[in-house]
Amino acid sequence: MSNLDWLCAPPQKSAIMKTLKLTLLCCLLSAFTFADVSQGERDALLALYNATNGESWNTSWDLEQPVSEWFGITTENDHVVAISLTFNNLNGQLPEEISNLKSLKVLNLSFNRLQGELPSSITSMSGLEELKLFSNNISGSIPSDIGKMSNLRSLEMFNNNFEGEIPTSIGDLEKLETLILSSNQLTGRLPSSLSNLKALKVLSLFDNSLLGTIPPSIGQLAELEELVLSNNAFYGNLPGEMAQLTNLKTLLLSNNGFKGNFAFLKNELPNIVDFDLDEVNTKGALATLDTEEDDEDDND
Repeated sequence: MSNLDWLCAPPQKSAIMKTLKLTLLCCLLSAFTFADVSQGERDALLALYNATNGESWNTSWDLEQPVSEWFGITTENDHVVAISLTFNNLNGQLPEEISNLKSLKVLNLSFNRLQGELPSSITSMSGLEELKLFSNNISGSIPSDIGKMSNLRSLEMFNNNFEGEIPTSIGDLEKLETLILSSNQLTGRLPSSLSNLKALKVLSLFDNSLLGTIPPSIGQLAELEELVLSNNAFYGNLPGEMAQLTNLKTLLLSNNGFKGNFAFLKNELPNIVDFDLDEVNTKGALATLDTEEDDEDDND
């Protein structure tokens, strides 16, 4: 039998076909197993790594490994969907390139040493659902167009150095459930647009320099369970509409300039567990919940 006849003999031909099929299958499995994110998303992560001194992180990245193997990174369908690098000694400023992670849903960089202002591009991350940057040293103002981040459910940036006013556009975050901006240097009044946040459950703004009266529109936050306004410069009477917040479990108002004895509020709000007022607001004749008349500042 010639060599050609031997190669084309049915048993050997079948074996060759099986080998080819196995080889192709292995290649496909290998490609699937080591599939990685796009170069653009990888570059965005590298920008974060370089801008925050990645070599000195508590747990650094092995840049030779696929992105899906990097610490704190979650990928789905070859896209980065979550970054969680809490307590990891990130030291530096968030880079503009972070916004190139178009599929990102969760960005949690809390308890680090981030500083500087937020990149202007961050508000273009319209798919982001959780932005947690608390316990850093971030400064500057909250972006005026933060309302563009329309899918946000949680915005937690407390214990930083943010200054200026709370932007009116924050009322465009209609899916927001948690808003915590405490322990910053925020000033100005509460924007009336907060009443648009119908899904809001937690509103915590304590330890800032916010002032003015509480707007009656706060009574529209029917889902609110936690309202923390302590350690600011609010004043005047509490609006009667606060009695509509029947889901409140926590109401902290101390170290402000509110008028009257509001101790009866605890009875007006049936689910209250944590309740805090100044001593001056627990003595004397009971006040009636009512809206504050326009003060001089309102007429400016």
